Amino acid sequence: MTGLVLGLETSCDETAAAVVANGREVRSSVVSSQVDLHAHFGGVVPELAGRAHLERIVPVVAEALAGAGLGATSPSLDLVAATTGPGLIGALLVGVSFAKALALAWRLPYVGVNHLEGHLYASLLEDPDIELPAVVVLVSGGHSLLVKMTGPRVYEVLGETVDDAAGEAFDKVARYLGLTYPGGPAIEKAAAGGDPSAIDFPRPMLREGLDLSFSGLKTAVVHYVRAHPDVSGADVAASFQAAIVDVLVAKAMRAALVSGARSVCLAGGVAANGPLRAALRRAADAAGLGVYLPSPAMCTDNAAMIAAAAYHNLRADGPTPLDAGVAPGLAFPGSRLR
Repeated sequence: MTGLVLGLETSCDETAAAVVANGREVRSSVVSSQVDLHAHFGGVVPELAGRAHLERIVPVVAEALAGAGLGATSPSLDLVAATTGPGLIGALLVGVSFAKALALAWRLPYVGVNHLEGHLYASLLEDPDIELPAVVVLVSGGHSLLVKMTGPRVYEVLGETVDDAAGEAFDKVARYLGLTYPGGPAIEKAAAGGDPSAIDFPRPMLREGLDLSFSGLKTAVVHYVRAHPDVSGADVAASFQAAIVDVLVAKAMRAALVSGARSVCLAGGVAANGPLRAALRRAADAAGLGVYLPSPAMCTDNAAMIAAAAYHNLRADGPTPLDAGVAPGLAFPGSRLR
């Protein structure tokens, strides 16, 4: 087996396809974003997302195959994979149904992939020599996790959010401040002109174990702005962002210490945040730990990470039955908060 995998990702608002060899070499990666489609509504509209995936999946897959130097009718692939969850049910069904159809037409095995598990492979795809074990700080719009990764498919959940995820808090605060969607980049842009020490927002659960909580921080922002209607929006954004960064970095370093990790990594959409990346690098350098920060393209949802995860899943568990469905509420393996 040469390990040439076509991966599809349609869990939310990106239609993505990629070809990855042996779980580590990205031959092509194509992502069609729906940000402009949903920006007017201030968030992802599930029905619109599903319809957009239907319109885009064929050209996106064709582009990924062409980019990898493969034909579109009978490519030399070994496996077809798709995200099965978590995500929007209509969006997931588009990718999974298309992947199964291709697997049947090309007589190839099919593997369904947990989207969150896929994110763990983002840094490995760009730097296969990551020092393991590593603590992966997985922060996205719907999830925030601290995971110890010892190798492919060998990981342990060390901490996770008990309420809002970091990305969810970014989106909700951005919406409250009248900023654009998606909230993370909008907050970061607004914060660039503000003072991160202007407002002393709380750092939830900062000294309490490894679990995370961002709901109270979001509420604190709302209460402060209501009490101080003339406050600088830039100062609010900068102070809010600083609170999230402080919590994530402190928890990451504590997780690395207690787990004996040799390095720390970022993963997920929030991993593209500049101040978070800089702060984690400083903390890891000071602690003598390796630090791995995926490129922005690997932070956001993409199919290369799905193809990489599928390669290892096939080797361990074999193909996924074609009658297996999607799981919109799928949890990360080992999560305590199912």
